[in-house]
Amino acid sequence: MDRYKKVKIYKTFLFLTILGTTSGQFAKGASFPTDDDVPMVTGEVERREDDQELQFKYHDHEEITRYLRAVSARYPALTALYSIGKSVQGRDLWVMVVSASPYEHMIGKPDVKYVANIHGNEAVGRELLLHLIQYLVTSYDTDSYIKWLLDNTRIHLMPSMNPDGFLISREGQCDTIHGRHNARRYDLNRNFPDFFKANTKQPQPETDAVKEWISKIQFVVSGSLHGGALVASYPFDNTPSARICRSSVLCSVFQSYAHTPSIAPDDDVFRHLALVYSNNHAKMSRGVSCKSGSQRFDNGITNGAAWYPLTGGMQDYNYLWHGCMEITLEISCCKYPPAHELPKYWQDNKQSLIKYLAEAHRGAHGFVMDENGNPVERASVRVKGRDVTYHTTKYGEFWRILLPGTYRLEVSGEGYLPQEVEFFVIDSHPTLLNVTLHSAKGHVQTRGDAPKRAKLTTSTTAAPRDLNLTIAFPED
Repeated sequence: MDRYKKVKIYKTFLFLTILGTTSGQFAKGASFPTDDDVPMVTGEVERREDDQELQFKYHDHEEITRYLRAVSARYPALTALYSIGKSVQGRDLWVMVVSASPYEHMIGKPDVKYVANIHGNEAVGRELLLHLIQYLVTSYDTDSYIKWLLDNTRIHLMPSMNPDGFLISREGQCDTIHGRHNARRYDLNRNFPDFFKANTKQPQPETDAVKEWISKIQFVVSGSLHGGALVASYPFDNTPSARICRSSVLCSVFQSYAHTPSIAPDDDVFRHLALVYSNNHAKMSRGVSCKSGSQRFDNGITNGAAWYPLTGGMQDYNYLWHGCMEITLEISCCKYPPAHELPKYWQDNKQSLIKYLAEAHRGAHGFVMDENGNPVERASVRVKGRDVTYHTTKYGEFWRILLPGTYRLEVSGEGYLPQEVEFFVIDSHPTLLNVTLHSAKGHVQTRGDAPKRAKLTTSTTAAPRDLNLTIAFPED
C-alpha cells in the first residue's frame, strides 16, 4: 500500500472518530498541535480533482480556506492543514504544513516557517504563500531540489496572521494605514514581548496564538512577509534600554543606544540570511529606492534599528525567546498593488522564498544525550562568544545556523556536568554534533575545575535509531 492510500485511510478513520465537530475546526478543548503531530482539518473538504491552476488574484478568507482544504485533500502525503487560533473576529489563523512528513516532526530535521499579512493591508505576501504551497506540492515529483527540501524540512506557511485587517483593506492602496491593524486597532508587529524595553500594549489574540505556536514547535528559521519597501531587514529591531539591560550580557555588544545599527550576537549570520533572500530576488539586491527621496538599502538589506527602531516586533521575539532566526521581508513598494501585478511579484520572489528556507540546514545540528543514550530536554546550548542561549527539544535536538569557521559549543543541563566541544563548520553541508552529558550526582566539583571536553562525532550512533541524518546541499 503506497503512502497516499495510507494517509487517506488515516484521514477517513480520524474523520469518523470526530464526526459532529464544527466543519474545519478542532474539537472543543482539543490540545494545541505540538512538534509531535499536527491535527489535520476534517469536515466538508472541497475535492478539486481537476486541480485548476491557482489564480493570480487576491483571495478573501473564505477562498483561502477552501483552497487550503482542497490542497490538503489532493496532496494528503505532502500537506497538513491546521489552525493555531482565531482572530478577534473569529477567523481561523490557518497554517499549511508542506513536507514529506506533514503530520509529525522528523527527528533530526528542522521545522521552518513563513508568516504573511501581519499587517492586514500588506497583501502581497499572503498570495505569495498560496503560490508557494502550489509550487511545492506540484514540483515534488519533478524537481530534485524541491524533493530534497521537503524530504529534509518541515515547512509551515501562514498566509494571513491578520485576516480581519485584510478584510477592510482595499486593492490599489499603496501608502495608507487603513487595514494595517487588527480589529481592535492594535499593530500586531508592535505587540510581542520586547527584551529591550517594556511593552505595555495589551496582548492580542493573534499574537497570543503565534506565541503559543512557536513555544510548541522549535522553528529554526523564519521569515515575516511585509510590504511598503523592498528590503530584507534583520535583528535587532529595537535598541537597548540602559535601565532594563544594565545587567544583561547581551547589552555589552552594543556600541550606541540610538539611531544606529542594533547589533545581534549572530549579526554575521543574520546578514548572510538577509543576503540569501536579497541576492536570489530579481530586484532587491540592487538597493533601489521605492520612490524619489526614499531610503536606499545597500545590497537590499538593513539592520532593523538602523532603518527605524521599534518595540514589540516579531523577529526580535523569535530570536531572543525561542532561538528562531527570523528576518522581515519587505517585498513590494506598494502595500496592496493591483492584482494584475501579482505574477511579477511571484516571479521576483519564488527563488528567494525557496533558497531562504534551505538555510536551516547550514551550520551545526545534533543531539544532547545522557550516558544511557536518553535525550536531554531543555539542555542549554551556547556558542562561545555569542550570548544567546538555545535549548534542546524533547528529543535532545538542537540546531545552530553558523557560517564556515571554528567554534566552541558550551552545553549544560540541570543535574549534569557542563561540556565543551570545539567544532568547525563548512559551507557544503551541516556539521553533526552528538554531545553526551554526564550526571553530576556524586561528583564533587573543586575550584578551578574546567568543563569536560566533549567529543565531536560525525556518526549517528548517539541519535535515535532509524534516522538518516546525512543532509548535503543538492546542486541547483
